[in-house]
Amino acid sequence: MSNQLSTSVPRLESGDRLTRHEFERRYAQTPEDFKAELIEGVVYVASPVRVKNHGRPHAQVMVWLGTYYAATPGVDFADNSTVRLDLDNEPQPDALLRIEPEVGGRSRVTDDDYIEGSPELVVEIAASSAAVDMNAKLNAYRRNGVQEYLVWQTYENRLDWFYLQEGEYMPFQADAQGIIQSRVFPGLWLAVDALLRGDLAIVLAELQKGLATPEHRSFMKRLEPH
Repeated sequence: MSNQLSTSVPRLESGDRLTRHEFERRYAQTPEDFKAELIEGVVYVASPVRVKNHGRPHAQVMVWLGTYYAATPGVDFADNSTVRLDLDNEPQPDALLRIEPEVGGRSRVTDDDYIEGSPELVVEIAASSAAVDMNAKLNAYRRNGVQEYLVWQTYENRLDWFYLQEGEYMPFQADAQGIIQSRVFPGLWLAVDALLRGDLAIVLAELQKGLATPEHRSFMKRLEPH
């Protein structure tokens, strides 16, 4: 047996309790297709992704958010990007929408190309991860001031969209037409039932109505650099 200390880095395992620094040190040694998150100081390694319960819903959300991003200069969106929330939380949300810091946003892209701070909207596609997404992760996002949090629980075919009010997450209620309208991103409208049944054409048609509102035009003016 060698008397030399091993220099190998332990692999990440679900349930490990780590600091963010140690989590990042181990994560740097993993393969490109490996995904893990640090939530409240606990490591969660992602399960393999299936098409119907994750891949397709994820893609539909990205089309919806990407359309809003394309029509709204001053906002940014990202897919599966690491977010340094605080010293105990480094999630990798399925999707996010953020306001650039130059025009009032609360997060920034660091020199090493990670997001630091709290994006204004985070989206999680919750299949096998639903218990974490609706509990520990929800609390981490709430405590760090993520203004809106959308969770699509695909096994139950249920969508919950929350907004932050006085430190607590409150559920959005759809209007009489079944539309939820973001409070942080004017014009970001979601036809909930259409999304749940996979009718992306209707989802995008309703979004276009939101993008045509005076509220969205006013928002774009507020996002113009001064």
